[in-house]
Amino acid sequence: MRITALICCLLFSLSLQAQKTERAQLEALTEKQWQAAIKLLNDLVSMPNDAVFPDQIEENIVWCENVFATRGWTQERLETGGIPLLLVEKKQPNPKKTALFYFHVDGQAVDRSRWFQPDPYIPVLKEQTADGTWEIIPMDRLNKEYNADWRIFARSSSDDKGPLAMFISAWDALTQAGISPDYSIKIILDFEEEQGSPRLPAAVIQYKEKLTADLMLIMDGPQHTSNKPTLSYGARGISELFLTTYGPKLSQHSGHYGNYAPNPALLLSQLLASMKNENGRVIIPGFYEGITLSESEKAVLNAVPDDEVAIKKRLGISRTDQVGQSYQESIQYPSLNIRGMRSAWVGSEARTIIPEVAVAELDMRLVPESDPKRLFGLIENHIREQGFYIVEKDPTDEERMKYPKIVRVNKSISYQAFRTPMDSEAGAWLRKSMNRAFGTDPVQIRISGGSIPISPFVDALGIPAVTIPTVNADNNQHSPNENLRLGNYKDGIVTIMSVLTEPMY
Repeated sequence: MRITALICCLLFSLSLQAQKTERAQLEALTEKQWQAAIKLLNDLVSMPNDAVFPDQIEENIVWCENVFATRGWTQERLETGGIPLLLVEKKQPNPKKTALFYFHVDGQAVDRSRWFQPDPYIPVLKEQTADGTWEIIPMDRLNKEYNADWRIFARSSSDDKGPLAMFISAWDALTQAGISPDYSIKIILDFEEEQGSPRLPAAVIQYKEKLTADLMLIMDGPQHTSNKPTLSYGARGISELFLTTYGPKLSQHSGHYGNYAPNPALLLSQLLASMKNENGRVIIPGFYEGITLSESEKAVLNAVPDDEVAIKKRLGISRTDQVGQSYQESIQYPSLNIRGMRSAWVGSEARTIIPEVAVAELDMRLVPESDPKRLFGLIENHIREQGFYIVEKDPTDEERMKYPKIVRVNKSISYQAFRTPMDSEAGAWLRKSMNRAFGTDPVQIRISGGSIPISPFVDALGIPAVTIPTVNADNNQHSPNENLRLGNYKDGIVTIMSVLTEPMY
């Protein structure tokens, strides 16, 4: 018995040593590639990429075509009637399967006045000072120095050019070492994601045969706030609702017509307030219908190492909406958010008027159980119950004279949610690869709060999809001073190499 125990201990020790050696090899390959990886990232983020400007996007498409062509990948533009998608592919001899990776290359618009650097499209290296501010330091310090907490600041450094640079750098490192995956790879590059990928759902159906794969891996979004390796098995979808209420046909003097002409801003405020209670829960009947969390599912959510106190401190809030009992539980439900309101003028432009209209834009984050068309129907029924007459365009004079409360309602659906079972083969395969790279299981997120346009692929191709987030959670994505932590960039390269070298299930 003692001999058997000794043998087991020896085998376990050897297994751990082999795992450590492999991790060391991945890190050594990353280190060898590091200087080229920094240059690649800086080149990539130096190209403006606002999809509102097609000429900017064309430069990015050409760059991607050239980068993959020089590495022996095939590439094809998938025409969409607007900005195309780019499909690049690397076939392996006798592959077990095919993985489809997703990246987006476009970025949010920039307000240069709010960036603390000369140009958001000229990357700068920064370190944090004792007082918490970020100070520019020479980029060439990276030639001889490395600090995991230094950051590169530039638009799309984290969302989503950083992950693309990680992938290319990981591929280069493995190629130079003579290592290749045992599966073929397709990559779909989206250049309109920040515009809601309006043409992507139709394109996925049109090019279904070209996109065929066994699973989908999404390289987008931040790691868990603990900055530990993370896997996310789904993402909420998104749809929009646009509301306009009406007052007088032209803005009127508030002295002459105050207390007489109804104010559309007040009407809109009352309507919006009727949709939620003081605890932030939607009170429209049926809005959360069909969503139940089992005890095992709650256990999965509770296993995520969230620090709720730290989250509230970072957000500057003393209370939270009571849709779920925790942050993770809250994002398992659809949301109804007022993302913006407008009526007349404020501040230095304020004037004493009763405005002619008030406008609100709402977004709904969707979960797999929530059909956006059904939710729209519930909301419209609720609006009618508040005494409003609904129109789809500005009301006519006849409608103005007939109906005391009028609201224009317009809707759009960007894409649905998706969620892959955590106990799927794809999940087990990714957990194994990441454990091999970091010596620990990743944080597992059942569904993330943000939205990415993946459900069209899941629905059309019938494949599982998992997100491998790699960037730091505090990256300021979509905001001024977007950044990528160097430690996350390096770990991201290691992560991708671990996935590319893990035998496909």
